[in-house]
Amino acid sequence: MTEPSLSARSDSRPRRPALVIGNEDHEKLLALGLAGAGSEAGDDLLDEVERARVVPQAKLPADAVRMGARVTYRAGATTRTVTLVYPADADISAGRVSVLTPIGTALIGLRAGQKIGWEDRNGHPQMLEIVSVEAPVGAN
Repeated sequence: MTEPSLSARSDSRPRRPALVIGNEDHEKLLALGLAGAGSEAGDDLLDEVERARVVPQAKLPADAVRMGARVTYRAGATTRTVTLVYPADADISAGRVSVLTPIGTALIGLRAGQKIGWEDRNGHPQMLEIVSVEAPVGAN
């Protein structure tokens, strides 16, 4: 039996939204993903970072999820606000979510109004929508 072609596989998957990442975040996230390469979290982050459109940090749209951004998203009936951070700064009780978690990786590069499917830590498919994004203080 032959393996289906990439185009056959991609036709059965939901289309992933376009992502935009600033060049400074892109460089740091790429290094973080490469450091974790081989792990599911590292590989997932690399996949998202590599498919993103990279723009100069100063040209990043204000509503794009970037590192340090405060993001309000809706998943099912739940609306939550979190700050996207690097793993060393993560503290779920304070609402600081690591970019290396499934939800953190799903958020990076999205813009207000966009939706994305992702899998939670238990492998269950989820869908989220970005409600709003507040850029970190001093950004742009």
